[in-house]
Amino acid sequence: MPGQHLDTEDFSEIRRPGPRVRNVLWVLALVFAVYHIAGAGFGVPVQRLHIALHLCGIAIFAFAYYPLVRPERPGEGPNRIPVYDIVLMALAIAALLYLPMFWRGGTIGFGALSYQISPQTLRQGNPNAFDLFFGTVLIAITIEMSRRALGWALPIISFCAIGYALFGPSIPIDILKHPGVDWRQFVNNIYFPSEGIFGLPVWVVSTIVIQFVIFGVIAQRTGLGEFFIDTAHAIAGRQIGGPAKVSVISSALFGSISGSAIANTVSTGSLTIPNMKRLGYPGMFAAAVEAAASAGGQITPPLMGAAAFIMAEFLEVPYTTIVIAAIVPSLMHYTGVYAQVHFTALRLGLAPDATSRLSDVVGVWRRGWRHVFPLAALLIILFSGYTPYMSAFVGISVAALFGFTSWRRPVTLLLNAGFIAFVVAKGLDGSFGLPVTLFLVAASIIAAWRSDDPQPIGQLADALAVGAKYSVVVGVAAAVVGITVGVINTTGVGFRVGFMVTNGAAQMADSLHVLLPLAVPDIQMFLSLVLIAIVCIMMGAGLPTTALYILLATVAQPTLSQLGVPPIASHMFVFYYGIIAELTPPVCTTAFAAAAIAQSPPFRTGVEAFKLGIGKIVVPMVFCYAPSLLLVTDGFTWRSLIQDGSTCAIGVIVMSAGLSRYLFGTLKTWQAAIVFLTGLTITAPGTTSDVVGLALFIPIAGYFYIQKNRRVNSTCVS
Repeated sequence: MPGQHLDTEDFSEIRRPGPRVRNVLWVLALVFAVYHIAGAGFGVPVQRLHIALHLCGIAIFAFAYYPLVRPERPGEGPNRIPVYDIVLMALAIAALLYLPMFWRGGTIGFGALSYQISPQTLRQGNPNAFDLFFGTVLIAITIEMSRRALGWALPIISFCAIGYALFGPSIPIDILKHPGVDWRQFVNNIYFPSEGIFGLPVWVVSTIVIQFVIFGVIAQRTGLGEFFIDTAHAIAGRQIGGPAKVSVISSALFGSISGSAIANTVSTGSLTIPNMKRLGYPGMFAAAVEAAASAGGQITPPLMGAAAFIMAEFLEVPYTTIVIAAIVPSLMHYTGVYAQVHFTALRLGLAPDATSRLSDVVGVWRRGWRHVFPLAALLIILFSGYTPYMSAFVGISVAALFGFTSWRRPVTLLLNAGFIAFVVAKGLDGSFGLPVTLFLVAASIIAAWRSDDPQPIGQLADALAVGAKYSVVVGVAAAVVGITVGVINTTGVGFRVGFMVTNGAAQMADSLHVLLPLAVPDIQMFLSLVLIAIVCIMMGAGLPTTALYILLATVAQPTLSQLGVPPIASHMFVFYYGIIAELTPPVCTTAFAAAAIAQSPPFRTGVEAFKLGIGKIVVPMVFCYAPSLLLVTDGFTWRSLIQDGSTCAIGVIVMSAGLSRYLFGTLKTWQAAIVFLTGLTITAPGTTSDVVGLALFIPIAGYFYIQKNRRVNSTCVS
């Protein structure tokens, strides 16, 4: 099942406790999942308590599953949880619960050993000894959790941030100097809520992201992932290069609910990569196609991963705004991958796959419409104006009903009855409108009416537990990155870095102005975008997407705002270039996962995947100049969308032809380079570049088309 892939992939290097401990952890994971689902539907406690409870669960799972030293292979080494890890769990729980328990003050100890703690409002800015102790403990434990679960990248960044905060006056670069803070003030900024560890990223993860992760696991367990693959086979299975096109389409569909590139790669790649190799694609190219297609999961609506939800909170816009803004850029990415797959199949002379197991789209949907119903319910609630967490609650509930209940097993109908009662109560108190209420009641009834037996109810509990464990990595990342974000907000280093970038770009623009027929501000804008893109890609090497986006949004995004880029375009820019690192050697984790399945060279697979992701690489540059591609920016017009969108798509296809070395026939290297540059010119926003690019491409395409006809005619004559 896909859920098992998720579990295996994200826990491939962890400790595997014995049966008794594993059962205890399974129960805790189930409770953890149920708590978050209930919070989505019925509300959570006050923010500080909710985050504390959430991080308590994350700490337990992190120290239970991730050992002090990672084994070379899964399950190697001692699998018992050592005493020191239990102590770390206890310290983490104490440090987390201390804050909400003594928010209004209280007494610690007994008799002569008692200590009176004042309310937190009086301690803000002047933490007491307990605040300092527990704050220091939590900072250290959070960094250690990050090291175990995510490697050394984020801990090193955290240590650098701490050093920068404490030793600001000693920084040798004048523009980066700041007055500095002492440890007491640092703990105050990082430990107390609103910023730091208890800040916005953890709040979003604990109230929205985990629920969508759980929905994805349950939806896949109930057959949605397999349904997507069947749909892709039905659409493209018998086309030229069919298995590769199936990989692109299925990864796009699967990515729309998973939001995880590696999970997407493992789940779909285990089927599509062998099929591509069987048809005749080289193993390296097959792995690269799967990696490039799967890497689009985090930019593919409607469920785009944790970073997209955090982006909505940063921008203070509904999540649906982010979903709409991502539609055109994600289409451009898949257009580039699909086009290269097609051109490569033509260059290699690959015939259509006559053994494709499905060919009737209508038949697939007639047999599997039930699988897509939960996703449809989630989207209807989301786009009806309800909160993301309520949408996730409804999606999880409907997925559970369609997968695990039936009139054939009357006891399971208790779930249907409970959900109907919840919906009716929401309708009576005005939370749900009449159409939504009727739709959800009807969905509950339809879910119970099935001709086959549902899955065992135990599988639902297991899916919930898997979803909870799958949330550990994103939970740890959100917590540890709060340390760096707190430092950035305290010291203002983000604006200092932005000034350095724009000032450096301005100096280079002055030097290049005499060589280029462009104004200095235009050159400065382009150079700034290039520099920021390079920084984003470099920072993306080895960092999880959620943590990476948060860091880039606080460091690089302000620079784009200074250049006049619209807020949503600037956030999408750093988001896109950050996750391009998944395809960028030497640290291209998605490509490495696909290479392992295809048994191809990992580094060369990464290079090939980077080429296939050309649409994902150039589109962020385009929408900074042509924000109409995002659909939701001020000044949007359909005319600009049609012009910019169509020329961008044409340019991506032409660049794909150049990269594939095929345009009505196999191209020589220099010919492919000319075609690629022509496509790049067409992609560049602006009427002038569009006209010039098309004026160059039309005669080039005509020339190669004539050459093709001559080859065909000469073949016929001979």
